[in-house]
Amino acid sequence: MKIIDRYVGMSVVATAFFGVVVLSLVLVLGNLFKELLDVIINNPDVPILTVVSFMALVLPFSMTFTIPWGFLTALLLVFGRISADNELIALRANGVSVPRLCIPVFLLAIVLTAICFWINVDVAPRAEQKMSKAIVEIATSNPAAVFRADEVVDQFPDRRIYVGGKNGDKLENLIVFEINDDGEPTKMVYASEGILTPDIPNKQLILKLFDARFEQRDEKAPRDISKIHQGIVVAEGDFPISLQQFYDEFLTGRRLSSYTLPELLNFMSQGADGKMLEASVELNKRFSASLACLAFALIAVPLGITTHRKETSVGFGLSLVVAFTYFFFIIMADTFRGNAGAHPALLIWIPNILFITLGAVLFYRLSKK
Repeated sequence: MKIIDRYVGMSVVATAFFGVVVLSLVLVLGNLFKELLDVIINNPDVPILTVVSFMALVLPFSMTFTIPWGFLTALLLVFGRISADNELIALRANGVSVPRLCIPVFLLAIVLTAICFWINVDVAPRAEQKMSKAIVEIATSNPAAVFRADEVVDQFPDRRIYVGGKNGDKLENLIVFEINDDGEPTKMVYASEGILTPDIPNKQLILKLFDARFEQRDEKAPRDISKIHQGIVVAEGDFPISLQQFYDEFLTGRRLSSYTLPELLNFMSQGADGKMLEASVELNKRFSASLACLAFALIAVPLGITTHRKETSVGFGLSLVVAFTYFFFIIMADTFRGNAGAHPALLIWIPNILFITLGAVLFYRLSKK
C-alpha cells in the first residue's frame, strides 16, 4: 500500500505544482499590469529589481486562488487518467477501495488547507501592505514623470504647479501656486527652469528653481490685485513640496484585505467605525476560502473518475468550470459586503456548503460501486 500511496501522492503533488506555477504566473502578470502599468509608463526608468520584488509581493495573494485551483486540476487529471487507463479497475480487483486510494489525497488536502489559511490570515495581508507602499515609493522615486508639459499638477493639497515644457528631467517655464484652504492662490512663483529630487525619508520633494521670481498676495484678500506684493528674485533656490498626502492616503485608504488576522480582530473590537459588516465578511472570507482544497478534493475525485478521460484539455476545462463556479460565489458575497440585507457573511459560506455536500454525495456513491 505504501507504493500505491506514494504513486498517487507524488502524481498529484507533481501535477498540482505545475498547475500552481502556471496559474500563479498568469495571475501575477495580470496584477502586475493592473497595478503597475501606469506607474511603469510614467516611470520608464523603474529598476527591473523593483518590478521583480513587486511580483514577489503579488504572489502570496495570487496563491490563495492558485493553490486550490492547481490542486483541483491535478486531481481531475490524475484520477481521470487512472480511470481511463483502467488502473482503478486493477486496484479494486486487488482489494483497494476508492476511499483507501484517496487517503494521500485527503492528507494533502488538509496540509494545503493549513497553508492556504496561513497565507490568507497573515502572509497575503502583509504582502499587500508592502505592495501598496511599494507603489507609492515607485511613483515618488521618479517625481519628474508626474509632471507633463503644458499641464497643471494638482496632486498636492497646498500646491498647484504648471509646467510649460519638459526636457528630460528638467522642467521649463514653471508657475507654482500656493493655495489656501479655500483653493485661492496666496503665493506665486515664476521660474525659467526647475529640477525635482525626491527626499523620501522626510516625505517630500525638493523642487530646485532657477531664475525664480516670487509674488505674495494678501492672505485675507488674495483676489485683491492691488494688494499683490512683488517678492525677491533668486538665481537658484529650493522649494519643498510635501508628500504627506500620499502617505496619509496610503494609511487611511488601507483596504481590509491588508489587515492580518490580529489586526482585523482588533479593528472589529474597536467598533470598526461603521464597517463591522465589511470586516465580518472579510474575516469569514478568509476562513471560507481556506477550505477550498478540502471542498475540491471531495468533488474532484468523483468527477475525475466518472469522466473517464485522460486528455489534459478535458481536465483543464472541467477544472475551469468548477473553480469559476466556486470562486464566483465568493466574489459575489464579497461584492455585497456592504449590504446587510444580502447577508454576505453567510453567503460567503455557500460555495463550501454546496461543494462539500455535493462532493460527499458523489464520493459516497462512487465508493459503493
